[in-house]
Amino acid sequence: MRIRITYLITVVVSVLIVFIGNKITANDYFNFQGGAHEVVRARVQELTGIYEPGREFDDLPFQITRIIFEARVLGGARNGEIITATQSLGGIRGVTVREVEAGDSILLIHTNNEWHFNGYLRTNNMLILGILFTICVLFFGRKKGFNTLLSLSLTFGAIFGVFIPSILSGKNIYVMAILVCIYTIVMTLLIVIGFNKKALTAAIGCAGGVLVTGIITVIMNSVMRLTGMVDEYSRFLVNLPVENPINLRGIIFAGIIIGAMGAIMDVAMSISSSLWELKKEAGVIKFETFLRSGLTIGKDIFGTMANTLILAYIGTSLSVVLILGVFSNSLLCLFNSEMIVVEILQALAGSFGILLTMPLTALICAFFYSKENNNIKKVV
Repeated sequence: MRIRITYLITVVVSVLIVFIGNKITANDYFNFQGGAHEVVRARVQELTGIYEPGREFDDLPFQITRIIFEARVLGGARNGEIITATQSLGGIRGVTVREVEAGDSILLIHTNNEWHFNGYLRTNNMLILGILFTICVLFFGRKKGFNTLLSLSLTFGAIFGVFIPSILSGKNIYVMAILVCIYTIVMTLLIVIGFNKKALTAAIGCAGGVLVTGIITVIMNSVMRLTGMVDEYSRFLVNLPVENPINLRGIIFAGIIIGAMGAIMDVAMSISSSLWELKKEAGVIKFETFLRSGLTIGKDIFGTMANTLILAYIGTSLSVVLILGVFSNSLLCLFNSEMIVVEILQALAGSFGILLTMPLTALICAFFYSKENNNIKKVV
């Protein structure tokens, strides 16, 4: 009963933090409404015309085919309304967009008093995949699976409901990133693991790893004189008409520690959980044995986790690497570009965080688990 009450209190407090945080940060949330366009979901009814190249587009350096069609709006204030819209095909070499057909679910956008095709509706398919994922997690994880989904939902709420609005409303990015990390670590471990020594040791180890990652990022930000201007999106952000310009170096800091937090938490939890199971099965174990076992487990984990972290960053920025490789005939210039430097910094700072998390978690676990008067409680 006591465990259930603690669990309920944790969930309620976690939800309230996200809700209140959103109310506070969303008050001054900057939203560029000047160029807003109406977007609706629709289903294609029929094609009514095609304009081939050579008619209206002879003055363009590339060929464009313009498809005229009618679509029925699905939902919203225009529900059921039939709209005449256009789809432009061509213009980008090597990119093929399928011509709309009757029955296709699409998005339409209203610009310059005309409706235009804005892409096929993909959210429905993503929703189906998300539902299947949820079912699988609940089937295999049962109660743990439910807690995992709950913590994941609250994490998304903290990021998109609190952290993003806080940046756009001019709050300190460094402070908000640290607060989001603390919230996510504590909330996730308490909901998924429970209020016990296993969660405590994992939280301390994870906090230490994230702290190291943040310190390294701040130092390297200054040493390498980074500007944060890594792509066209950065240029757009810095030119937003807000009272306090967005700190691009702060964006780098937040991206690195939030990105590394998941991997660091995984390492801390793996070591803490493994040593806890060892404690449950073997009973009283010496401090040195716990520490040695924790370090051994950590070394095995680090060998794959560092690869996971680095490959994840490379995978997400592969297009950028390819573009820079095309326009640079020097490896020195390529690896000196700020885009690549930031990606490498993310991987290295995160790996340093993981590296420190290993001995710190092992040390904390050895201290708490080696006490002879430990009462082994059932981990729910």
